[in-house]
Amino acid sequence: MIDIAVQAESQWPQDIDWEALATRAATAAIGRTPQGGWLTDPALIEVAVRLTSDDEVQTLNRQYRQKDKPTNVLSFPMIQSDLLDTVTQNSDDGEVLLGDIVLAHGVCAAEAAERGISIEDHATHLIVHGCLHLLGHDHQNDAEAEAMESIERSTLAELGLHDPYPIED
Repeated sequence: MIDIAVQAESQWPQDIDWEALATRAATAAIGRTPQGGWLTDPALIEVAVRLTSDDEVQTLNRQYRQKDKPTNVLSFPMIQSDLLDTVTQNSDDGEVLLGDIVLAHGVCAAEAAERGISIEDHATHLIVHGCLHLLGHDHQNDAEAEAMESIERSTLAELGLHDPYPIED
């Protein structure tokens, strides 16, 4: 079971069920990865999602990544990627805090407008992307990027959403 806790600041549209959106995105992302076997375990997987301002994300990005600018999504894993396969075996209560995902409203809204998609669809993609980072995926080199993008594409297709990485001629 996956438990998603969402905290949305006021600049994010309030007529969207962000918790349902994030739960759907995280469940699909986790289910598409080798670590998705957790879904059949009795463990409770917990992820926190914070929908906040560009300013807050810029502060976090500066503090944790030494990049003094806002970015669309930040992920803060709580478990080392090499321990993911055995983490539920070492949990006293079967609960696993996978980590935190933080989205910047202004960056997310601008990217959605640029792509001609809704902020909900783009946030879904970013939550999928963030979950993959929590599970140890990365895009530091071409091979890692291709593998991660492949999972993102198939996850978003499962959710009925656009390909975020169209091949351009």
